[in-house]
Amino acid sequence: MVDSDLTPAALGTRPWGSRLLGPAEEGAMSRRVRVQLLLTVPLLFANSIGVVVAVVLTGLVLPGPSIFTRELALLNFVAVPVYVAFALAAGFAWGTVWGLRTLRWATDPDSVPSEAEQAAAAAVPRRLVLQQALLWFGGLLVLAPLYGLVDPALIPKIVLGVGFSAVVVCANSYLIAEFALRLVTARVLDAAPRRRRRGLGVFGRSLLVWGLGSGTPVALLMIVAVLALCGMDVSTERLAVCVLSLGGATLVFGLVLMMQTLAATVAPIRGVRNALRRVEDGDFEVAVTVYDGTELGELQSGFNHMVAGLREREQIRDLFGRHVGRDVAAAALAGHPELGGEECEAAAIFIDIIGSTTMTATRPATEIVTMLNEFFAIVVDEVERHGGLVNKFEGDAALAVFGTPAPLADSAGAALAAARAIRTRLVGATTEFDAGIGIAAGRVVAGNVGAHRRYEFTVIGDAVNEAARLCELAKHDESRVLASVGAVQAAEPDEREHWKLGESVILRGRVRETRLARPH
Repeated sequence: MVDSDLTPAALGTRPWGSRLLGPAEEGAMSRRVRVQLLLTVPLLFANSIGVVVAVVLTGLVLPGPSIFTRELALLNFVAVPVYVAFALAAGFAWGTVWGLRTLRWATDPDSVPSEAEQAAAAAVPRRLVLQQALLWFGGLLVLAPLYGLVDPALIPKIVLGVGFSAVVVCANSYLIAEFALRLVTARVLDAAPRRRRRGLGVFGRSLLVWGLGSGTPVALLMIVAVLALCGMDVSTERLAVCVLSLGGATLVFGLVLMMQTLAATVAPIRGVRNALRRVEDGDFEVAVTVYDGTELGELQSGFNHMVAGLREREQIRDLFGRHVGRDVAAAALAGHPELGGEECEAAAIFIDIIGSTTMTATRPATEIVTMLNEFFAIVVDEVERHGGLVNKFEGDAALAVFGTPAPLADSAGAALAAARAIRTRLVGATTEFDAGIGIAAGRVVAGNVGAHRRYEFTVIGDAVNEAARLCELAKHDESRVLASVGAVQAAEPDEREHWKLGESVILRGRVRETRLARPH
């Protein structure tokens, strides 16, 4: 039952940490059969091995009278096999069948367990161990007196041999049941995330492995030594056999129990580790199944809460970026934004739809919104493709800036190229809107304007005002795109070649002439 390593792609197909437990999309009937087999087969095998170990200990290892005599033949070959068969059958009927009946709801993926079903499911591993302990203890109560009637000296031998096997089998059964019922534990923890954990815990599992893998065999050896000191006739050969046999049992059973415990401990950690790799790659939709009832389950649950927080933060970051622009959002998240601004060289594009007032009065509002979204999609796409930022949407107009908050080597050239690209796409698009576009460049103040509790990033300066006035003029110009000569002269030569200089005009609200430039 050692859990194999999980790859990121395997998290969905092996959500409970092992391929033996099947995929998450498995059908109800297949899941029921799988859980039945995982409970029944390992438990029957563990008890059968325990019977063999008990026979070997009492018959060949522990000191005392031999059980292989004519007087004990009836007990050896009738009483013992009959009780073993009865115990195995009773354990199957009482244990696994009862367990599945208690967990019938767990095989239905749509069912939600009640509080009583949750409590019963959490208690299944402990009850299975208790049932098996009662069956082994019943064997002691039946067989030890029967052997004692023949020879009272056999009673310590029977008690030690059967008791050792019972302890190892019961502990192993607990680990088996915990493994087989991981999907049930996951359903319980999913229905009641804050339910108090009742498993042994990592510390308890470690103590269990130490006690069974080392403590119990050593204690048995010490008991044999005490019996020898108390006068029991123990030969050197018999003592050597005891030491070698119990030492071998310590190595074998200790290894098996340690592998089971490590598998149960490592599987949740591996799942979280591989999920973390997916988060590092930018996948915030990943989640691990919480199937462990110990501190490791809290680790799994904590990871899911962490990813949920990261996912919410990323959604807020994305929404923030959509509202104020990616560069503005990145600058705000990277530092401590304050009111005020700083001077910088920048270029501005102002674009305004022609005839939108008349169209709004004659069309349904929903239709106008759809058309505006199509129009602004073109504007945003080209502005961002050229390294700019759409700073404001003002009804049917938009302001885009280049060179702030993210600096550009050729902000004027980027603004001019973006304006030409927008015009080209508007001419070829199916939208009914036409628009005037104005471009200007110069010194501006870029920063946060407003109040301490509510402010926004904006750009203020003569270049912005000039772009707005050029946009008004462009609505009546055949080219629909007008730039100031200052913006063209500030651009790189490759972009200047796409523009021709024109007449000079005095724009509304200005006192100095502005020489115009048009794309050609």
